[in-house]
Amino acid sequence: MADPTPVIDDLRAESEELDRLVAGLDVAQWALPTPADGWTVAHQIAHLAWTDRSALLAVTDEDGFRVMVEKALAAPATFVDGGAEEGSRLPVPELLAGWRDGRTALDLALRRAPDGARFPWYGPPMAAASMATARLMETWAHGLDIAEAVGAVREPTARLRHIARLGVRTRDFAFGVRGLPVPEAAFRVELRAPDGEELWTYGPEDADQRITGTALDFCLLVTQRAHRADLSLTATGPDADRWLDIAQAFAGPPGPGRPAQPESPSAQEDAR
Repeated sequence: MADPTPVIDDLRAESEELDRLVAGLDVAQWALPTPADGWTVAHQIAHLAWTDRSALLAVTDEDGFRVMVEKALAAPATFVDGGAEEGSRLPVPELLAGWRDGRTALDLALRRAPDGARFPWYGPPMAAASMATARLMETWAHGLDIAEAVGAVREPTARLRHIARLGVRTRDFAFGVRGLPVPEAAFRVELRAPDGEELWTYGPEDADQRITGTALDFCLLVTQRAHRADLSLTATGPDADRWLDIAQAFAGPPGPGRPAQPESPSAQEDAR
């Protein structure tokens, strides 16, 4: 089994970077709207805190997590938003402290997880490394929403490697959750790392269908933080091209994604 420590360390670093951003905000900025419809900065942090608590239950209290899943099944359309809404009403210091405490407890639980252990989740069970990768992906994606709301810039880092790998591994899920036939052949994915030098590669080198571009753009795509029309990703082959329309690295039903920017070619075409 792969050592989960590197991705757990990167999850901690990603969380701490976002913490430094929100810790410097005034109370009014926590109420700013983010690109996620109906969500403020407070909603974004509340959602991260809620999901960290869910992950902690999955790792440490399977019966407690089962109760949470039953609640989710009883209200599948509102369960996630309800948790974010409830947390967003907390006073900012309490919300921030709760997020910090929850992610610290999860960090410790993941590091103490037995080798080979798998934990229940809203999708397939996950190992400690997979759980940490999913939390890193969400922390990065929601951090982007917060940064956009407050006018901050977050530079991409090598931590994107984990999200890129998750995006590649969830290819079949993205097709299946939409009821589309899953491609039989593997794709080749070649992504330029944030340092501009390293190339991250996935899949057979001689694959007929391919995706090429930057790791940042690919991660923006699979977390549905940008429309493909606004990204410099190239698809070779019809199935690879279709994947760029539906890619989704997070669990749950198909996400609506973000609209193309008005100046993008596809947005101009839609307006005609």
